[in-house]
Amino acid sequence: MEVADSVLDLVGKTPLVRMRRAVPDARCELVAKLEMLNPGGSVKDRPAIAMIDAAERDGLLEPGGTIIEPTSGNTGVGLAMVAAQRGYRCIFVMTDKVSSEKVQLLRAYGSEVVVCPVAVAPDDPDSYYSTAERLMGETPGAYQPNQYFNQANPRAHEQTTGPELWRQTGGRITHFVSGAGTGGTLSGAGRHLKAQNPSVQVIAADPEGSVFSGGSGRPYLVEGIGEDFWPETYHPDVVDRVIPVSDQASFDMARLVSHREGLLIGGSGGTAVCAAAEVARDCGPDDVVVVLLPDSGRGYLSKVFDDDWMASHGFLICEHPCIKDVLDAKEDVLPPLVYVNPGDPVSLAVTRMRDNGLSQLPVAKGEMPLAAAEVMGSVHELQLMALAFSGDLLGQPVESVMSRPLEQIGIGEPVALAVAKLERSPALLVLDGGRPRAVVSSTDVLGYLSSNADDRLSQGQLL
Repeated sequence: MEVADSVLDLVGKTPLVRMRRAVPDARCELVAKLEMLNPGGSVKDRPAIAMIDAAERDGLLEPGGTIIEPTSGNTGVGLAMVAAQRGYRCIFVMTDKVSSEKVQLLRAYGSEVVVCPVAVAPDDPDSYYSTAERLMGETPGAYQPNQYFNQANPRAHEQTTGPELWRQTGGRITHFVSGAGTGGTLSGAGRHLKAQNPSVQVIAADPEGSVFSGGSGRPYLVEGIGEDFWPETYHPDVVDRVIPVSDQASFDMARLVSHREGLLIGGSGGTAVCAAAEVARDCGPDDVVVVLLPDSGRGYLSKVFDDDWMASHGFLICEHPCIKDVLDAKEDVLPPLVYVNPGDPVSLAVTRMRDNGLSQLPVAKGEMPLAAAEVMGSVHELQLMALAFSGDLLGQPVESVMSRPLEQIGIGEPVALAVAKLERSPALLVLDGGRPRAVVSSTDVLGYLSSNADDRLSQGQLL
């Protein structure tokens, strides 16, 4: 009988498929490696097995021990599969940008999940790296695979993914494109491919803002790839090129591939296809570009494939009139987003409100372009006026007096929604492509509606 001994024996040997409809102008052979067909649903099944095998072999994980790992979800699923087969307990630490489906999925495997904020530095006590270290110290018999530093991670891809790609393409592969999170897939598979043919190009698809493409690691919304530090499992000597891709382009491509190719892929898969499309534009008919699709879109149904979520983050333009119309009407007088940092003195907030004729300001960490996760609060003119009576306010840091963040609205959401939200918020922070772009007040919306009504009246539409 053709029966596997366990689900772990089914990992790997994923197929390739041509992609002709999502990137129709490609003159080369563009094919996708379907890693979502691994039993755990992602490419991370491969290093999960390899890391636990190595830990058992080296005596780092004893029978009945506990696996603790910071993960965006996919590595956790792979580890949970291994744990279920071999009798280990699992605790996974995730950031709050990870979709609820991924949290629920890990719990479905019987794992414990701890969720941490994404908009903190790696060495912050609340970061998911620091939290994992704390749990390690508190848990007897704990082992952390540490996928970002464990060389069994890239070795798994050097021994499995790379040879599969070479064999499946008959040695014709010329370009390999994949997202980089830990860097294990790129480094391992890429090293094997270059050993077969040194001219094979290895390309990293990276979220804008990640360190791999020259950013600082500031928050972005694509899950599972990009980093705010340099993992030891990322081998830059193997990577020939890094292509940064925006959240907007990644999510748009994920939806396009799902609609046109019948391949339901996640946001990081969209990032990889965007990069592959850019590579393919410079290729000829003899080139074979392979893009690795790391997981399925089923883990992102509440985000990338939810029109309401996409619109609320400024990725979709819905019905008109919408917030974009309000901003377009103010284009000549609309200043760039004015905000203050949490450590700035209150005097600076007062000055910026006065100089720009504003009655409220967002409080956010970092420089433009901001990420939505970097917005921490807001300050209001009336609030500061009331506090001024209580003593020396102007020299205090803004974070000591700020209130909750302004309510957010997507740039493509309807004006009617803005009217409803402005009944409970003094102003709204507008998100465009997942990033704060402007602040709109009730005065702005009223001015737009009034002007629009005057235009319609002059055209006889209101008679």
